[in-house]
Amino acid sequence: MKMHGAGNDFVVIDSRGRAGAVVTPALARALGDRNRGVGFDQLAEIRDAAGADFELDFWNNDGTRAGACGNATRCVSSYVMAGLGRDAVSLVTARGGLAAVRLPDGRVSVNMGHPQTAWDEVPLSHEVDTLHLPLPGDPVALGMGNPHCVFFVEDAEEVNLPVLGPRYEHDPLFPQRTNVEFVSLTGSDRLRMRVWERGAGITLACGSGACAAAVAAHLRGLTGRHVVLDLDGGVLEIDWREDGVWMTGPVAHVFDGWLSPDYLAANA
Repeated sequence: MKMHGAGNDFVVIDSRGRAGAVVTPALARALGDRNRGVGFDQLAEIRDAAGADFELDFWNNDGTRAGACGNATRCVSSYVMAGLGRDAVSLVTARGGLAAVRLPDGRVSVNMGHPQTAWDEVPLSHEVDTLHLPLPGDPVALGMGNPHCVFFVEDAEEVNLPVLGPRYEHDPLFPQRTNVEFVSLTGSDRLRMRVWERGAGITLACGSGACAAAVAAHLRGLTGRHVVLDLDGGVLEIDWREDGVWMTGPVAHVFDGWLSPDYLAANA
């Protein structure tokens, strides 16, 4: 399936009922090619799970694994809820057990878990103050199942994202690379965010990045715990509650498809 959440687009492969996962690094790279494959920001594979409705594995379009993908989680949760005839599901990712619900207006919320604020949880290469990294621009580092580097700037529109994004993605402070968010405060508890995702580049939205930006903004004293974010592809709502960081936004199921045997054999 092709799905997207606020323009953050995904290929979703449903491999429930199979003995094991079907996605390989080679297949993820091939499918991620927007000219020779399908194209996506991330790929999500749905798998059977013990003690939950389903499990999700995530891949970037460069063939590397992604530890978390909030918008894909919301999209797949919507698909599974429709199949089960329910408005709530439980799921498992690399972060552990999560929960998702459908709201009366059709939007889907997912609990992305608690933010990881210790330097070795992000992770960083050595101990530093995660609220004030020793990098130009004084960014914040935190984890949401994947690493994030959040910059607060006067105007996110003016940031040279194609240059600064990859520079910080590969900074030695981040041994697993990092997502990079540039955020500006545009109103009371409202943020404008642009994002460079590790392994994917510039994307129209990033769910885990929106969560990271909202948490960082609150920790810096810029906002409360309930924040609305304007991204290039749409609007996401973040609510940092006692049980975790909840993200709410739109979902879209674009089309269903089948991969040909020849294509699979060529990209095994």
